[in-house]
Amino acid sequence: MTADNQNPWPADIDPNSGFRLPLLPRDSLDEASQRRYDRAVGGGNIAGLQGPTGIMLYSPATQQAQSGMTRYLRNEAGLGPRVREIGLLITSRCMNNQFEWTAHEPVALKEGVPQETIDVIKHDRPTSSLDETDAVVIELGRAVWRDYKVSPELFARAKKIFGPNRLVDLVLLMGSHASTAALLTTFDMQLHKGRKPLLPLP
Repeated sequence: MTADNQNPWPADIDPNSGFRLPLLPRDSLDEASQRRYDRAVGGGNIAGLQGPTGIMLYSPATQQAQSGMTRYLRNEAGLGPRVREIGLLITSRCMNNQFEWTAHEPVALKEGVPQETIDVIKHDRPTSSLDETDAVVIELGRAVWRDYKVSPELFARAKKIFGPNRLVDLVLLMGSHASTAALLTTFDMQLHKGRKPLLPLP
């Protein structure tokens, strides 16, 4: 379905939610979901309710289980904000997910990810000029999401940098972000009105 001149969103997008389902009313939710709803409205995440939180209200048990894992992987696993954001960006890029990328590129810059590293991910450039840790995260993401195979050499480099525990957490972080990309793609989550897309897609 295509957009018209008055509404830039496709015709099957709900005008209030920004995705293919209506946003669930707060009073229809259980207490835990209401708290997540209120946190999203109050700025508790970078996308508010027009983002994965709004979609996940349709699966409250999954949202509750996932929220703890997401919090741990992003903030408590010891990966650090720079590695975290590079892991999220390379996953978003491999999934060609405009919503995730546009949300996280400014966060990555704020967290100290160099513009050169962002551009290598964004434009699918070689990693040879980058810091070794940045390069390994990018190469690992490309291997997992595009090649479907991680070579022994790349695995050894990643294990040397992160150790086995943090390497497991890094891959889980990227996997969690990929599952979010699947939701955003299926329900065709639109960028917030007035937000410029930052990922060059055909």
